[in-house]
Amino acid sequence: MKQPSTKTEMSRFNISPEDDSSSSNSQEYPYPDCPKKVPLCSQYADMDAAENQNFLPELNLGKKKYETEYHEGNTSFGMSVFNLSNAIMGSGILGLSYAMANTGIALFVILLVAVAIFSLYSVHLLLKTANEGGALVYEQLGYKAFGMPGKLAASCSITMQNIGAMSSYLYIVKYELPIVIQAFLGGSNGEWYTNGDYLVLLVSFVIILPLSLLRNLGYLGYTSGLSLLCMVFFLIVVIIKKFQIPCPLPLDEALNDTLKVLNANHSQLNATDYSECACTPKYFVFNSQTVYAVPILTFAFVCHPSILPMYEELKDRSRKKMQGVANVSFLAMFIMYLLAALFGYLTFNAHVEPEMLHTYSKVFKADVVLLIVRLAVLAAVTLTVPVVLFPIRTSVNQLLCASKDFSWIRHCAITLVLLAGTNALVIFVPTIRDIFGFIGASAAAMLIFILPSAFYIKLVKKESMKSVQKIGATAFLLCGFLVMSGSMTLIILDWIHNASAGPAAHADGH
Repeated sequence: MKQPSTKTEMSRFNISPEDDSSSSNSQEYPYPDCPKKVPLCSQYADMDAAENQNFLPELNLGKKKYETEYHEGNTSFGMSVFNLSNAIMGSGILGLSYAMANTGIALFVILLVAVAIFSLYSVHLLLKTANEGGALVYEQLGYKAFGMPGKLAASCSITMQNIGAMSSYLYIVKYELPIVIQAFLGGSNGEWYTNGDYLVLLVSFVIILPLSLLRNLGYLGYTSGLSLLCMVFFLIVVIIKKFQIPCPLPLDEALNDTLKVLNANHSQLNATDYSECACTPKYFVFNSQTVYAVPILTFAFVCHPSILPMYEELKDRSRKKMQGVANVSFLAMFIMYLLAALFGYLTFNAHVEPEMLHTYSKVFKADVVLLIVRLAVLAAVTLTVPVVLFPIRTSVNQLLCASKDFSWIRHCAITLVLLAGTNALVIFVPTIRDIFGFIGASAAAMLIFILPSAFYIKLVKKESMKSVQKIGATAFLLCGFLVMSGSMTLIILDWIHNASAGPAAHADGH
């Protein structure tokens, strides 16, 4: 038998980023140490045509099929949709009504449609590049395309983006869970169980850690489904409250202070009185806060670090099937984002706050339904953290020990270090929002625009640079640089403005 030696030669041949079109189409499973070896001519002879053509092709007509290391996925289409939808949807849904208040309904819808289409196009580029480049790990695509610099760029972007996302979720736990506990137990006298720092540690190591230690992402489909149900419940309550809360709000003593704060926060909108005029929805709005709508919407659709791990674990996988998973997930999240933003904005109009739950809690001092909504949102973000942590751990593994066998000790150690480090940031750095705003601006543009298009241009060699596909990818790459530079510039200008405004500008933020 000469198959093992042939396989070894082919695996060496595939590592080079300068492969010709035939070798770049060959499949190289991203975990070379996996012991599972499957002869293509026997067990997978009955796979669908798209799978055989796109994912496990023959090298040449003169060469017979070779034995390769192939990992069969076991995650169903539905579970993959749950996981990807959960990866797309984050805490950003709570701020979309604020974004609509600063853009208007029509402009918001235009931006939302554009960002959703761009993100889906990016997924298309990423999946096609994975097939043509013969790798199912973001970092390996970077290595095949640009060597070690490409691998480092992919690894650093994934790590920065996902640590920022994990931190935002844990911040919700830190600041919302004490409010829920106090609602059940009454006023707080400084007990440890109403301290956000203790609570975020407790939730992290009692709930998040066991889920994060799972080896396969597919098992998290059940928790992802529960998380999505929680956010659907949140959306239903937002829609119902629109018809229960009058506009303008009755000016009683309980609301006087709230309205003063709301009016002060939105003085840029020239809506300093809560009158009938303030209850009229706007379709196009331009003010000092409008420029932040694009980064908010861009970050709302960042899920690209999870695409390839989910593709790897998809049962009977093919590029067409994974694109279908992405299409369903993006459509579902687009509908949820649009409804949440629209009904939240129509409820409070110009006076909606950056975090929508905060606005409700100031109007309703004690409301059982809103308390349940808080619990649902807390459950949703808590169950999302393991899904976000998974690509970071994969990235670290690929960067430090890609050639080593799987080790539970290393697996657990990396998980503990990542979770402990994120908790430390949330607890000890009160202005982490600004830091991760800057990191997220750069990392999100890298993951959505720059890296997928650059990998596509470099690795998909069967298309010339004058083809429509390559021209589109090049334009997408340039668009990514514009988005990244624009977002980073706006955040830096915001820092400068807040610094010149003095400490009072930060007194209320966290």
